[in-house]
Amino acid sequence: MKIFSKDRFSRLPDAILFDTDNTLYPYAPAHAAAQAAVRAKVVTTFSIKPEDFDKAFDEARKQVKTRLKHTASSHSRLLYLQRMLEIMGLGSQVLWALDFEQTYWRTFLSNAILFEGVKELLDDVRRLGIPTAIVTDLTAQIQFRKVVYFGLDHYFDYIITSEEAGYDKPHKAPFQLALEKMRPKGDCIWMIGDNPVNDIRGAREQMNASTIQKIHEDTPLGTEANAPDAAFTEYSQLRRFLTELCAKRR
Repeated sequence: MKIFSKDRFSRLPDAILFDTDNTLYPYAPAHAAAQAAVRAKVVTTFSIKPEDFDKAFDEARKQVKTRLKHTASSHSRLLYLQRMLEIMGLGSQVLWALDFEQTYWRTFLSNAILFEGVKELLDDVRRLGIPTAIVTDLTAQIQFRKVVYFGLDHYFDYIITSEEAGYDKPHKAPFQLALEKMRPKGDCIWMIGDNPVNDIRGAREQMNASTIQKIHEDTPLGTEANAPDAAFTEYSQLRRFLTELCAKRR
């Protein structure tokens, strides 16, 4: 674990916030498998070329994100698939849209694997009596499903989604809502996330958090205004750091 701002970590935190996607588990493998499953199903169902699916889906995703901007629904797989079907000239086809969405998330979850050491870290945090919360983008239902699927529903005190807050990170709303729910006893807050802008810069600017970036493949270390106060690649490193802070407290 690399510490870039030592003054930010002089003691144990009063609360810890966690991102979900690409922080607790690697997003890319699960997404790739899920997207491939949907692609194959759409291609077979409508007898189209794979490249036609890719073109229609990419355009649908672009249109939804442009229209809905930084909101939870801008990430909705269901809206992407509905619009894709419309672009293909098939109308909304709600039954197929729902079916394809279920295929996506069923495949996604079956291919999503927690990073090694996540539960052990959360056990350590719980034993120390430090309040925890998830602060995550996307809609509540699927993020809740992920937490339950991973068996993490009893590890976190609160979960805040951008659907509930009204805005994606790095907007101040999700962070403020987390603090309102948690009511930490002090102002030493840690934010653990992978995204240099949404998690790191957002948490620092919106609530003066000490930021810790989870680094792994395809996740570059934040720089300049997006630089974290600390970074780690393995959760075992973060566990050792907590142990060291505990020793200093004694």
